[in-house]
Amino acid sequence: MFLRFAAVAMALAFTTVSPAEAAPRLVPAADREVVFTVDGTTTYGTLHVPAHRPGQRLPAALLLPGSGPTDRDGNQPPALTPNTLGLVAEALGEDQVATLRFDKYGTGRTGLGAYQDRPEELDYPAFVRQAQAAYGVLRDQPETNRHALTIVGHSEGAMTALQLGGTVHPRPSGLALLQPQAIRLLDLVTLQLKDQIAEATRQGLFTPEEQRVINTAIDAAVTALRERRPVDTTELPAPIAQLFEAFQGTSHQFVLTSDAIHPPDTVAALRPGTRVLVTCGTNDPQVPCATTDALTSALRHAHVGTPGRVTLHGVDHLLHDDAHPDTLAPAVLNALHRFTKC
Repeated sequence: MFLRFAAVAMALAFTTVSPAEAAPRLVPAADREVVFTVDGTTTYGTLHVPAHRPGQRLPAALLLPGSGPTDRDGNQPPALTPNTLGLVAEALGEDQVATLRFDKYGTGRTGLGAYQDRPEELDYPAFVRQAQAAYGVLRDQPETNRHALTIVGHSEGAMTALQLGGTVHPRPSGLALLQPQAIRLLDLVTLQLKDQIAEATRQGLFTPEEQRVINTAIDAAVTALRERRPVDTTELPAPIAQLFEAFQGTSHQFVLTSDAIHPPDTVAALRPGTRVLVTCGTNDPQVPCATTDALTSALRHAHVGTPGRVTLHGVDHLLHDDAHPDTLAPAVLNALHRFTKC
């Protein structure tokens, strides 16, 4: 009897699988190029898939960049390369969230696409449709959990995220609105310009009376744009005059169609219980925290979920602080981590 048990034990000793061999081999983290077509334009993006078990379905987030010619990584090369969205993708990947970011119209490999010969026709809804198409691409990836899709938008991208939140299918389980454009575009431009003129007045570059005249001219210029009338730039400093002239040029349709959106009004279309993060940085002159008040109130009345608005102390518009000029500030990382786990 003893010999029989000994033989069995010896056989088991030789056939026992080590823990390393028993554990399934992980698919390593990887980036892959994603290509899709919308409105006749081939759009290029990057899908980041964290390390995962074979066959595992991961939560996934669509990343949307800020205003201007901002590419998939959150850069406007060569002058501005904060890599904002690249760093957000990296942070989310550490929380096992797959991400898709893409070169929107006028940036990166995508360029102007179908609008190359008619850029004046490129309006804000075209960018929304492009983002909607990207959401569908992310939804259909083999690694994606269709029931755990989120949208993360930075600045103007946050306004686009709100547009998608009430229209795409399946509805996203969460929205992260990072330093969002939370008021009408020309209202935000007015606020930013008047703050700059106020600072210049404090520095002695303008008198208080000149400040008053310039502020009045800014208000008149915005009214004229909204009423589709020519803008009188006579009383405006040259840089501001050039800005309003640009608003009447190739970007005219984009400015008017973007300005038509009041972000708090889009909240009602969100599914109740959708978890929403809104961030604002105390060192962000482009999107002061006060500009998110109406949006925050609308979200509260829409009965969306946590974490709600988070104030990021010392954080600027590009999600850095003084101690972390080249990486996401710890407060941003903490807010993103809380969002993915709530």
